[in-house]
Amino acid sequence: MAVFEYRGILVATGKPVKGVRDAENAKALRVLLRKDGILLTTAAEEKAAAAKTKKSINLLAFTQRPSTNDVAVVTRQLATLLKAGIPLFESLTALIDQVEKEALKRALTQVREQIREGTSFAKALEQHPSIFPPLYVNMVRAGEASGMLQQVLERVTAFLESQAKLTSKVSSAMAYPILMAILGVSLVSVLMVAVVPNVTSIFASMDQALPWYTATLIGTSDFLSNYWWLVLGLLAGGIWGFRRWKRTPAGRLKWHGFLLKAPIVGKLVQMIAIARFSRTLATLLSAGVALLGAMDIVKNVLGNAVLEKVIADAISSIREGQSIAEPLKRSGQFPPIVTHMITIGEKSGQLEEMLENVSNAYDLEVEMRVTVLTSLLEPLMIVFMGGAVGFIAFSILMPLIQMSSFAG
Repeated sequence: MAVFEYRGILVATGKPVKGVRDAENAKALRVLLRKDGILLTTAAEEKAAAAKTKKSINLLAFTQRPSTNDVAVVTRQLATLLKAGIPLFESLTALIDQVEKEALKRALTQVREQIREGTSFAKALEQHPSIFPPLYVNMVRAGEASGMLQQVLERVTAFLESQAKLTSKVSSAMAYPILMAILGVSLVSVLMVAVVPNVTSIFASMDQALPWYTATLIGTSDFLSNYWWLVLGLLAGGIWGFRRWKRTPAGRLKWHGFLLKAPIVGKLVQMIAIARFSRTLATLLSAGVALLGAMDIVKNVLGNAVLEKVIADAISSIREGQSIAEPLKRSGQFPPIVTHMITIGEKSGQLEEMLENVSNAYDLEVEMRVTVLTSLLEPLMIVFMGGAVGFIAFSILMPLIQMSSFAG
């Protein structure tokens, strides 16, 4: 069955509409739309439309990609509609009409059409992994199986919103230091390549020994002016080689291990991963997902190869009858307080609540640490920029002052 992008007119109101729908062919599409009260004007098979789009770069594609927050908003609206007693198919129809992101609108339209044909909601969502990750799909599957889809969607929404909030806080906190670093490097580069050669050219005609710092500045400036292409090439090649090495299993494991052991940053990386582990596992278990299946999903959302290996080993240990906390404690990657709370949760039958407590505590700790780090980074960046510019000015002015004193 082909997928068509169509444009039409609502017969009742005369309002233009557009969307995506499955049909055997264009004629069948016209018949289906007529049943919905839509007069078809144009239709293009999605494969042909995609091929046409590839010929020209669409700069709006990045802005149209749905974010985690977009998916969270749609999920909350869907849960509200289901809570009001509106059937799933009609709820999706109502959502599609108000979704602005084209990719999300297309995905929801295809999901709705698959549900019309008898496919389960989770199976339909599974066809769009870039928008609805495995965690989302598995929770919806558990909600359908237990008859608690609306409650599960509310839990999914809370989880997505918490993840989006944490990501937003870290990104916004790091934006200023990164901007300062870019501006600082750019300023120093312009001074070294464009300004310093013109100012220090007056030293060339003077038969006088220059201080070591001035000679170092002139040598560095000459090298950057003459071989800037080599510097950029080595920098680009180094970044490309590093990213390629990091994609290999061994490279990814070593790099993530280094991040966990790095001073200052390592503790923050560990805490973010543990907070994500705790909240994800609590959300899945609360939705009725089996423990082993939930652990397998959690393993894929940690974003750290070392911790993923720990979870994989823990899954094997759980299959052999061990508790969750025991292999985590044995790995040395999870703090004692975390494994202790998980142990208490397993014994008391309140594992989900304990995991939620761990996640909340670590989210708060991450926020505080990020705030402290950024407050330290800002003055450090200013000192670095001031020191670099000051060194350049000192290296240029001191020889001039010395020459003036000799001449006097």
